[in-house]
Amino acid sequence: MEKPSQSSEDASSAASDRIKDSAQQIWLAGLGAFAKMQQEGSKAFEALVKDGVSVQKRTQQAAEETLAQAQARMAGFASEFSNRAAGGWGKLENIFEDRVARALEKLGMPSAQEVAALQARVEALEAELRRQGGAAKPARAAARKTTTTRKASADTASKPSQRHKSTGGA
Repeated sequence: MEKPSQSSEDASSAASDRIKDSAQQIWLAGLGAFAKMQQEGSKAFEALVKDGVSVQKRTQQAAEETLAQAQARMAGFASEFSNRAAGGWGKLENIFEDRVARALEKLGMPSAQEVAALQARVEALEAELRRQGGAAKPARAAARKTTTTRKASADTASKPSQRHKSTGGA
């Protein structure tokens, strides 16, 4: 019976060797899988980083385009607002000028047109005097009088009745 015990030991030893070999192969396969995953993992990580960079660039570009569009729209709004405000100021200026002109008229102040007409009339009268007989001295005196009259008109502006008397008879 020694043979059966030796063959059972050999069978047992062979089974044990196969188990050891199988365990060794499983262990090596696990190490290989681990190494491969480390290698593939770093490649996958690098690929994810590249994808992240490209997504970031696209997002940043889209944000810059949106910002540029918003800035253009705001510039348009600002320009439109400025134009409207300028138009409003022009209207306000016209209203102010009209009211000042009416107030000056109520105070008896001559308008710019009336002053220009009077100046033209004085010049015409001076020319007529020169033609009629060489009255150069009165023309110079009249010119000086016109200058002093302009200064005095500011003083007599509050007295419309005096102004009307001096220009009413002419």
